[in-house]
Amino acid sequence: MATITELKDTVTQIRRDIVRMVHANSSGHPGGSLGCAEFLTALYFDVMNHNTDFTMDGINEDIFFLSNGHISPVFYAVLSRRGYFNISELATFRRIDSRLQGHPTPHEGLEGIRMASGSLGQGLSTAIGAALTKKLNDDDSIVYTLHGDGELQEGQVWEAFMYASGKQVDNLIATIDYNQKQIDGTIDEVLPIGNLTAKLEAFDWVVLEELEGNNVEAIINTLNRAKELTGKKKPVAIILHTEMGNGVDYMMGTHKWHGSAPNDEQLSKALSQNTETLGDY
Repeated sequence: MATITELKDTVTQIRRDIVRMVHANSSGHPGGSLGCAEFLTALYFDVMNHNTDFTMDGINEDIFFLSNGHISPVFYAVLSRRGYFNISELATFRRIDSRLQGHPTPHEGLEGIRMASGSLGQGLSTAIGAALTKKLNDDDSIVYTLHGDGELQEGQVWEAFMYASGKQVDNLIATIDYNQKQIDGTIDEVLPIGNLTAKLEAFDWVVLEELEGNNVEAIINTLNRAKELTGKKKPVAIILHTEMGNGVDYMMGTHKWHGSAPNDEQLSKALSQNTETLGDY
């Protein structure tokens, strides 16, 4: 198991991967990707029991669904750095003939990807199906998901919240990236989602709130607490307070880098703030 220092080094390298991928094709979503680098590193390099020898069914292993698929750069970077596919493939991001499209899809056997997530709002429904399948197969592994807070403006998510608690899907941990920003502004400016903890608790979920959503050690502790709460007749949600664009100073504190690519000068500045640790692709 990696040390906290090693995990932090991995996060730094993944930040480099993200900005280089988005810059190379002048297209992609760096803001949310940077904000979730610590979470996905903690999940894939420490918490989740998974197998890099990828099979779609994921029997007897924990599985993950990315619902807010536009943050594919961080997902691809984490999967490749964890050994699902060759790191050099990151250089093909968003090219016409690449497996690494702007929104993840399982076409051409892309390792680590179990659902297409171009349209928001569908990941929790898919994850519930996978979690129920594990129960039917007497597989006590856990299903994890990640959602954007703006994504919760989709009605299907709330139907899924209701279904998961109503059917006691208690092998499910859903994390919400609560950066309070989306492509057109803040959550409150676009469509307020109100007191999220109170709403989820009203839907009969167990809710954990992690204020240090860009702290690897804090995330690991919260995920481990969430694991301890599974198997108790209720699904578990984590509200993860993150900073969009975390680790690149000019991208932080604004929604403007939700879906904008850095130019050459901006890329150089971002890379200078995140010194290479594992080797670029």
